[in-house]
Amino acid sequence: MKTVSRVGLGALLAAVSISTAFAQPQARPYDPSAPKTRADVRADLVEWRAAGYDPLDWIDYPCNALRAGRIVAARRAQQAGETMTQ
Repeated sequence: MKTVSRVGLGALLAAVSISTAFAQPQARPYDPSAPKTRADVRADLVEWRAAGYDPLDWIDYPCNALRAGRIVAARRAQQAGETMTQ
């Protein structure tokens, strides 16, 4: 009985590991019309903050948001161009 349960457990572990390998998210191009996950929104915020956007700077709000938006858009266009040539 011990051997049968070990074989069953091994088969179960193999099936789970194979299914998780196929369930990994694939790199996908940026699509602004696609629904966003919480991780997508956080990644966008990190990208905007790296471009100089400060959500707490309410004095320069429209200017710093527009500038950061242009920088993020340019970086994404550059990345999209690099992936298209490869």
